[in-house]
Amino acid sequence: MKTARMRLVCLGAMLAIALGVALADNDKPIDVADLPQAAQQLISKEFSGKKVAMAKVETGVFEKSYEVVFTDGDKVEFDKSGNWTEVKCKQGVVPSSIVPTQIASYVKTNYPGQTIRSIEYEAKEYEIKLSGGLEITFNKKFKVVDID
Repeated sequence: MKTARMRLVCLGAMLAIALGVALADNDKPIDVADLPQAAQQLISKEFSGKKVAMAKVETGVFEKSYEVVFTDGDKVEFDKSGNWTEVKCKQGVVPSSIVPTQIASYVKTNYPGQTIRSIEYEAKEYEIKLSGGLEITFNKKFKVVDID
């Protein structure tokens, strides 16, 4: 009886793992019109002159995110609600309206002449990359916690 129960538990665990692997990292191309409203608004406001090369939805077991790549190589990633989580600009700069005021002020004061090429928000931290290659991480209170 215990052996049969143990086999059933093991079978259930293997099935759950297999299902998780099958559902994880499922990327699917979508139209920009299928993005959440907040993502569509950011694209039309801040990237209106750019042509979209690809948009996709990435679904995992417990999460969903979106990615938009423009023909010039710039990229924006969004969470399931359409809030940006990462903006990378290959040649240009991250739109100033995306960068928190405290971060923009810090860069202007401490790194004059440099521009922000990418910004990422994750786990209540912001990480930026400057045109000179320097990466700076800020905590949720916009205090510098790391410089690479």
